[in-house]
Amino acid sequence: MDNAGIEEMFEGLGPVSIRRMFGGKGVYHQGLIVAIDLRDEVLLKADDLSGPEFEAAGARQWVYQNKKGTPVPMPYWSVPDAAYDDPDEMRKWVRLAFEAAVRANAKA
Repeated sequence: MDNAGIEEMFEGLGPVSIRRMFGGKGVYHQGLIVAIDLRDEVLLKADDLSGPEFEAAGARQWVYQNKKGTPVPMPYWSVPDAAYDDPDEMRKWVRLAFEAAVRANAKA
């Protein structure tokens, strides 16, 4: 997704910065990574608290295969389909991503 499209997605959260990273882009709000754009798909940050909400909404967790072929789940989920057509719904999901980023930062 181009940067303007990403910025539009996150309008309900506030300004974001976008930085290139490992073949994709990182999306940051208030200095915390809230999403990644990987292969033209935006994936929102989630954690043990918010992950079940993403799953219940039909989102997919990003899982990659390590060198041994073992699946490794990452703390990023696809955007639920309903959010693309509803700015209020998108605001909910990007806010959940920011809240997960805040909790992850507090643990660090």
